[in-house]
Amino acid sequence: MSPAPGNPVPTLEAPPVPASALVAARAADDKLGEETVVLAMGELLGVVDAFVVTSGRNDRQVRALVEEVERKVKDHDGVAPIAIEGLADATWVLMDYGDFVVHVFEEHTRGYYDLEHLWSAAPRISWQEGPRRSGAASAN
Repeated sequence: MSPAPGNPVPTLEAPPVPASALVAARAADDKLGEETVVLAMGELLGVVDAFVVTSGRNDRQVRALVEEVERKVKDHDGVAPIAIEGLADATWVLMDYGDFVVHVFEEHTRGYYDLEHLWSAAPRISWQEGPRRSGAASAN
């Protein structure tokens, strides 16, 4: 049975985000980034398609997260960030890839700016492949 004309059928499909944004989220997770989320920003912001938000416990981990994201995205599609801002103090590093932006926060700074609350209308995109890692890091 088809819907009546003019009555759209709601879909449960997630808005499209660049595949590299999902690669970035997985890379952050591999380096133990905390509470990594991918927000579909295209409908709300119009400038970028996605935000990847993650955090590290200290400036050293923030830098490690940035390096891992940069390496994995480059390996995936050969693309480097257009710009990286904030690496000097590493409390909030912004990696601009053009169609998506990666925000790597030091955990206290993330709580202060609370981007997830600011952009709470943005759909959260599932980015994990398989079960979420446990609290203990796996040996590789």
